[in-house]
Amino acid sequence: MAKTSAGLLLFRRGDAGIEVLLVHPGGPFWANKDEHAWSIPKGEYDERDDPAEAAEREFTEELGSSAPAGPRLDLGEVKQSNKTVRVWAVEADFDAASVVSNTFEMEWPPKSGTMRRFPEIDRAAWFPLDDAPSKLHKGQASVVTKLRVALATDTGV
Repeated sequence: MAKTSAGLLLFRRGDAGIEVLLVHPGGPFWANKDEHAWSIPKGEYDERDDPAEAAEREFTEELGSSAPAGPRLDLGEVKQSNKTVRVWAVEADFDAASVVSNTFEMEWPPKSGTMRRFPEIDRAAWFPLDDAPSKLHKGQASVVTKLRVALATDTGV
């Protein structure tokens, strides 16, 4: 069965236009990567989970704060490698410096026998909508176009 993830993409409007909140994965593999290394806050869920609830749960786990209230724009699905990512967008501000992520454990350095803990997300940042595709994992980049279309056609946000 293919993996499924759900995520919540925050966006805000400012003098410089629309910005989106992206997260950078923690751990040694991602430490020195930037282009196409960022992600929407998201996580896996299974058939027993409600995808929208999973998106909110994963936001809380990865950023350490409850998902902001507000109407959700259903951006549909994007394909990322071996998984399908279901994404909702919500207009809200968020202090990117306040991230307190959950952690994971792995052997590091490899074959050392030493287990270390790393944050799942080591930082979050706001990016202008035009810059986001080059920051996002390639499989998630199309969500920017989906957000543009949703904002252009939705009068409720």
